[in-house]
Amino acid sequence: MKSLTYRVLAVLLVIGLSIAGLAQQVADPDFDAKVAKPAYSKKHPKIAIDEAHNNFHTASGRYKPFADLITNDGYRVIENKQKFTKETLKEFDVLVISNALGAPAMGSAEASNSAFDVEECDAVHAWVRRGGRLLLIADHAPMGAANEKMGLRLGVDMSKGYTGDPENKDAETGSDTFIRYDPDNKLIGDHAITRGRNAGEKISRIIAFTGQSLKGPPGSVAFMKLADTAVDVTPARPGFEQKQVSAAGRAQGIAFKLGKGRVVVLAEAGMLSAQLAGPRKMKFGMNRAGLDNRQLALNIMHWLSGLLK
Repeated sequence: MKSLTYRVLAVLLVIGLSIAGLAQQVADPDFDAKVAKPAYSKKHPKIAIDEAHNNFHTASGRYKPFADLITNDGYRVIENKQKFTKETLKEFDVLVISNALGAPAMGSAEASNSAFDVEECDAVHAWVRRGGRLLLIADHAPMGAANEKMGLRLGVDMSKGYTGDPENKDAETGSDTFIRYDPDNKLIGDHAITRGRNAGEKISRIIAFTGQSLKGPPGSVAFMKLADTAVDVTPARPGFEQKQVSAAGRAQGIAFKLGKGRVVVLAEAGMLSAQLAGPRKMKFGMNRAGLDNRQLALNIMHWLSGLLK
């Protein structure tokens, strides 16, 4: 098993994802969020993008390109600034939680604390079972730990570290943690999300831009399957040494039904963003040329809102 330790640190420094460089991640103002044929022209499902849990991605911030894209597809985007309860959740058709944190500063020790209390996790679980639709996104440390409680309530195991794959890395950057999913490695699983509504919506090429790994509950579908060569690195912290284990059999994108509802969990948030990172303003996310990440965002929303069966 190849060591990813130094390569993980190197890529974080190069693209500006180190704690000192977080401010260098900004939404791409030139991203084209137009949708030629919106999915919804009469009814407009309410999509709540969570902003109540120290979220690193918000509708007016780093996830603005995503919010603009789905708005142009006919969804009505709402910024959620309240704790999750039965009363607040009943107003939404789909809830999007992206990189919630236990504290405002990602570099603080408290950032890895749970972003949600037990009551909120129970409320979301019950809401989904009644028919709610959830997109939960939690990528590399400390996001995995901050979202672990919510994941476990849904039956999802999060690795809580960094995941890389030297055999399936992005050729352009050479980063082991920028993992590609394409026809060559056959890591894109068969699901309504990857098939789309027609051949033009089929997902063939995706890159995940430094995330963790997931294991879904029984019956879940891994539509972004990690190869046997993938590795999870858990950073050292007080009282715990850094460790590296195989991520074989795990995934970075899973979908499943829960009661009357639907859930998609992603192990990386940048793939549905359109950002500029670091002093070189490197593009990553839906603005990266030659990828289907933009269509992936639409297909995920189409499956959650019921357009895709």
